[in-house]
Amino acid sequence: MNIKKIATVLAGNTVYALAVSLFILPGGLITGGTTGLALVFQHQLGIPIAAFVAVFNILMFAAGVLVLGKAFAFTTMISTFYYPFILGIFERVFGNTGITGDRMLATVFAGLLIGAGIGMVIRAGASTGGMDIPPLILNKKRNLSVSITMSVFDSIILLSQMIFSDKEQILYGILLVLIYTVVLDKVLLIGRNQMQVKIISEKFEEINQCIQEKMDRGTTLLASEGGHLRQASFAVLTVISGRQLSKLNEMVMGIDPQAFMIINQVNEVRGRGFTLHKEYK
Repeated sequence: MNIKKIATVLAGNTVYALAVSLFILPGGLITGGTTGLALVFQHQLGIPIAAFVAVFNILMFAAGVLVLGKAFAFTTMISTFYYPFILGIFERVFGNTGITGDRMLATVFAGLLIGAGIGMVIRAGASTGGMDIPPLILNKKRNLSVSITMSVFDSIILLSQMIFSDKEQILYGILLVLIYTVVLDKVLLIGRNQMQVKIISEKFEEINQCIQEKMDRGTTLLASEGGHLRQASFAVLTVISGRQLSKLNEMVMGIDPQAFMIINQVNEVRGRGFTLHKEYK
């Protein structure tokens, strides 16, 4: 893991800890994950949240090392030890004083920050540790879906907090989990959304050449046959960014106003020019 990735993991955990210290704890909110479990133990046994998170993360880290191996350990070690450390600092600095007394605002901003924080950590190829680890272990041992198992654990943790929560807290807790799940998905897709374009035209050779030379994008020629005239031809397939779509459309229409274009948004593209460096020959 390089310095940039380490810095991203640290920043993601810092954002996560800020959400907990500024919104969740002062607002009396409930949530899932390790933090939600810590809230249960704090209420029932009086164990400080930062202390519980530290011990629980270490135990889960040890289990992860035994089952998932050393490669997993390296990517998760930073979060395992840094998150409870920075959370403890923020708890001492901010105490029980948040920046808003409105529960709805606290829920929304906590969800935004948690989703962004976890998303940053996962994009760096690491894990936030804690309750992220049991689903990974179950996936390896029992081949259970990570996302489904994680959702089940979050639901159980939320339900366990119903013991000391009022109805509004439960509703806010559900809303919080939904918000940070949506934000997490969006953060993971930042910069990865691309547009797949298929162009059917009699002037496919000229269009193919223009895309390569003027847009610096690769193309693939797909053999095609018209359904009506049964005329053999080729369709041009390319993948571009959303910002390039207008330019591509203008270029294709300039070559062949009768061209037929099929445009799809794809969530991620892997390969040369996207996840691998381009090679110029």
